[in-house]
Amino acid sequence: MSLLLAMTGWHVEDWRARFAALLPDMPVVILGEPFDRRSVHYVASWKHPEGSLSGLPNLAAVFSLGAGVDHLFADTRLPEVPIARVVDPDLTTRMSEYVVLHCLRYLRQQPRYDRQQREAIWDDDRNQPAARSVRVGIMGMGELGQDAARKLKVVGFDVAGWSRSPRTIDGLATFSGSEGMVDFLGRTDILVSLLPLTPDTRGLIDAKLLAGLAQGGRLGGPFLINAGRGRLQVEADILAALEAGTLKGATLDVFETEPLPTESPLWSHPAVTVTPHNAAMSEPEAVATLIAAQIRRLEAGEPLEHVVDPARGY
Repeated sequence: MSLLLAMTGWHVEDWRARFAALLPDMPVVILGEPFDRRSVHYVASWKHPEGSLSGLPNLAAVFSLGAGVDHLFADTRLPEVPIARVVDPDLTTRMSEYVVLHCLRYLRQQPRYDRQQREAIWDDDRNQPAARSVRVGIMGMGELGQDAARKLKVVGFDVAGWSRSPRTIDGLATFSGSEGMVDFLGRTDILVSLLPLTPDTRGLIDAKLLAGLAQGGRLGGPFLINAGRGRLQVEADILAALEAGTLKGATLDVFETEPLPTESPLWSHPAVTVTPHNAAMSEPEAVATLIAAQIRRLEAGEPLEHVVDPARGY
């Protein structure tokens, strides 16, 4: 019985050492080296080559090495076994830090003051909205979205959430489905996207969605923060909305193509903040520890936690 590491772009030997220390009685093999495919009961994957997990007759579970699982469903020959995602409290906290940081930047008009500092402009503007008068809308009400909502409410923001299916969350206004989207967008001054990438969410942040955001809020116009997945957004539509003034600013941690091409106008747009997909980076040791614990649960006959619904893609 062995654990197969199937990943690209990462230092696989470092991961082997982590898992070997956590699971000393389980051999850890690496995709691309010789191994007995019948011995593999578990796979830990990050963007494995398509079809490379086929022909593992005793495979019991696949674990994503990151919070997202869209890279797994990109494999059209993915085995039909349970898939578990990482739910890491540290990652959740880091994402909430990112969301709160950039909501506060827009609330306190920090991008404007940064520009004024570069130009040596002293503008003693007394127009400072209170957090309670600024409406934040979070798309995606999983662990990440709910934690960010709680922390934004502590700061004082007026927070609501949207999800594909109805959710009831104490103390939070919630909207769902296409029927709830119009009202949700119409009460949103800062839109935060923490959605997973699925066939239903691909290209969701487009011209139509952006045009539905509130235009009469205390910030003078709406802002976008996308720390979910890059292919949720249509970057040409974001740029067009910025130029038209229907969107006042955008903070983007994820992009249609990553790394963001050097020729992308997002790099230099004065109303755009670019971060390199690092809003919430899990510590590798924490991820390996969580997956090892899941494997021990299965070996003890206990149910797998954080199982993905293939029909939903998350």
